Amino acid sequence: MKAHDGMYIGGVWRPATGADTIAVVNPVDEQVIAHVPAGTAEDVDAAVVAARAALPGWAATPPAERGAVIGALRDALAARKDEIAETVTAELGSPLPFSQTVHAGVPIAVAGSYAEIAASYAFQEKIGNSTVLLEPVGVVGAITPWNYPLHQIVAKVAPALAAGCTVVLKPAEDTPLVAQLFAEAAHEAGVPAGVFNLVTGLGPVAGQALAEHEGVDLVSFTGSTAVGKQIGATAGAAVKPVALELGGKSANVILPSADLAKAVNVGVANVMSNSGQTCSAWTRMLVHADQYDEAVELAAAAAAKYGERIGPVVNAKQQARVRGYIEKGVAEGARVVVGGTEPPHDKGYFITPTVFADVRPEMTVAQEEIFGPVLSILKYADEDEALAIANGTVYGLAGAVWAGDEAEAVAFARRMDTGQVDINGGRFNPRAPFGGYKQSGVGRELGPHGLGEYLQTKSLQF
Repeated sequence: MKAHDGMYIGGVWRPATGADTIAVVNPVDEQVIAHVPAGTAEDVDAAVVAARAALPGWAATPPAERGAVIGALRDALAARKDEIAETVTAELGSPLPFSQTVHAGVPIAVAGSYAEIAASYAFQEKIGNSTVLLEPVGVVGAITPWNYPLHQIVAKVAPALAAGCTVVLKPAEDTPLVAQLFAEAAHEAGVPAGVFNLVTGLGPVAGQALAEHEGVDLVSFTGSTAVGKQIGATAGAAVKPVALELGGKSANVILPSADLAKAVNVGVANVMSNSGQTCSAWTRMLVHADQYDEAVELAAAAAAKYGERIGPVVNAKQQARVRGYIEKGVAEGARVVVGGTEPPHDKGYFITPTVFADVRPEMTVAQEEIFGPVLSILKYADEDEALAIANGTVYGLAGAVWAGDEAEAVAFARRMDTGQVDINGGRFNPRAPFGGYKQSGVGRELGPHGLGEYLQTKSLQF
């Protein structure tokens, strides 16, 4: 695979300051496909210096012009759609059709939305005798994960640019190649030098240097709750704002009046999507006791069909982690109705799609984020118990409710402690705010709410 051997800083590809590199491995066959430089604190500092130098000019650029640049970025990404999909398939292991529609298609749509939002957003308002100004927060340090590598880059960079901020991006070390493609697209689109900068590297080195840098005004991080807590503590010590999109253990609540077969089949598909590597996946299916056995049979049949349809997890460490959770579930008394720890292939970081029945709310597989193709099915006696189970984790990122009557589903969803709820299989909306309650994060991504994370408020009194 094509790879740059430098960092994109100040509008050019610069040599890295260190000699260390990161091997990019294809999770399907475990072969090294490329190497990228392992950035140092010096690389991060150079990128932040470039971003600070570019900030006054970009912040002063009229929002409509910023939107036009983001529109050009959207077009440059669209022109690379096939290359983006092939790259994500190579470094993440995602099946090519999924890479084309989701990993390439969704970020293009999100970028397009911010081209429009930038031009129409109300950056000031009158309140009595005051004019309230919404101004860019400054230099953004963006740290993105590997599970949806381009989507998470666009979901941070596009609104930051729309707000008038400049950005230094540190992408996940497992999927840096698509980040380099994004940098190429940004350059081609005419994003001014220093407005967007890319430093590849390891989290404990480049990521930590970015989070700690005095020249960074806001840190936007997507990843595990454990690392998010560390970044939040680092930023808090400097009284620096953060935007954190973290873990989830989302509940898929199927009320007795729902179309059970549809709710179960869609729920299984949701969990298996992207090989289970989705923070908002509905990994807990809640079913009324009277329908439980039927739901388990339906889920097992549906999950068994995904054995040859999903890709691997991202690396050997993640494969071992998911297997460990499956073993823990069995040890705590959950029943495997399909799947298990036996890999479906001799090579590659694959996990057999797995469904657990007889899961109790306090079990590890019902409380902790597994990040693999593993579904836990729990039973409830009534709606109050279903709600207690749904809200009974430290997370609150997403969820779903199914009912025969939409109003019934909405009434239940209103009581869920989570940032986003799909009603009867509601479609993804790239302009709707996405983010979590509790330990699932701080702030929101996507749409106007996502842009708002990169603004600070000033009031002028007359």
